[in-house]
Amino acid sequence: MVVVNKLLGKGFIALSAAALMLAGCGGNGGNDSAGESSGGKQKLVISTWGFAEEFYNKEVYEPFEKEHNVEIVLETGNNADRLSKVLQGSSDVDVIYLSDYYAQQGIEAGAFEKIDRSKLTNLDSIYDIAKAPNGEEYGPAYTIGQLGIAYDPAATGIEITSWSDLWKPELKGKLTMPSITSTSGPMMVDAASIAAGNADFNEDAAFSQLSALNPSVVKYYGQTSEFINMFAQGEASAGPIMQMYLSDLQEAVPGIKFVTPKEGAYAIVNTLNVVKGSDNKELAEEFINWQLSQEVQEKAAKAKVDSPANKDVTLTEEEAAGVTYGADVVEKLRKLDMSFVNQNLKNWTDRFNREVTL
Repeated sequence: MVVVNKLLGKGFIALSAAALMLAGCGGNGGNDSAGESSGGKQKLVISTWGFAEEFYNKEVYEPFEKEHNVEIVLETGNNADRLSKVLQGSSDVDVIYLSDYYAQQGIEAGAFEKIDRSKLTNLDSIYDIAKAPNGEEYGPAYTIGQLGIAYDPAATGIEITSWSDLWKPELKGKLTMPSITSTSGPMMVDAASIAAGNADFNEDAAFSQLSALNPSVVKYYGQTSEFINMFAQGEASAGPIMQMYLSDLQEAVPGIKFVTPKEGAYAIVNTLNVVKGSDNKELAEEFINWQLSQEVQEKAAKAKVDSPANKDVTLTEEEAAGVTYGADVVEKLRKLDMSFVNQNLKNWTDRFNREVTL
């Protein structure tokens, strides 16, 4: 039986700049002795976003509980809130789902155990980009999505094929772009550097390019719901978004297209890590391995819950629609160095506020 303990639910896409200041890490102070539930079963506490609850309960948590005679307890909320609770030492969490960006913060704060990769027998079937997104000592990614460009051809009047197309004059007053403090904000700094003609990242060129783009931007969005609402209301007709939200967009505005830019879309990866001080490290690693299995990954992909990180997953063309799928797609994704992003985001945020959104 999966037990859910709701934390603050603010949507897992939006990031908080204040989260960059998190520091310190406490131990895992469980309420039940030796990680046992009140029913005598071993207890595994999992921190996650809480989306697609019905799928996860039926296809991920309950089968694992049955096989391992364990009770899973969930703590749900967004990345920042859940990581903050772990860092404050006020959490019993054993396993934590986080974006690679927030996982890097946890690593730098010493919040996670080092992973025993010999226990992850499914790791050989995972795409290279997902095996160690934050380094070999920490958890893998269980899903790989992509950030590309969605647009309404009828409203824009042009075809979009590249990141540099966002700077076309035809899109003035029609664009919505991610906030600098959102998951995809740093990716847009990199994309701006590319649009400026740089093979290697050039910060000054990127911010000059973003400043030139600002007059075309209707709004910088922090949550995907804002993006969808702007399209539905005709306030915007183009902008970067994760592919997983394409179906929601198309429901709001039929005819919306999603483009993988010719320079490469950006990899959106979510990770699993074992929290420092967990009494259930081996069980936690078994759960991570279960999440990586072809069985779980294929079910999640067919349900359009998560794009697969397991390259053995096989989907029909219909099943793959709206899913980041296949080596020809995944192996071309651009992956930011999250350690570099964390080191620079405060400065980038300051520059964005000073130079771009004056």
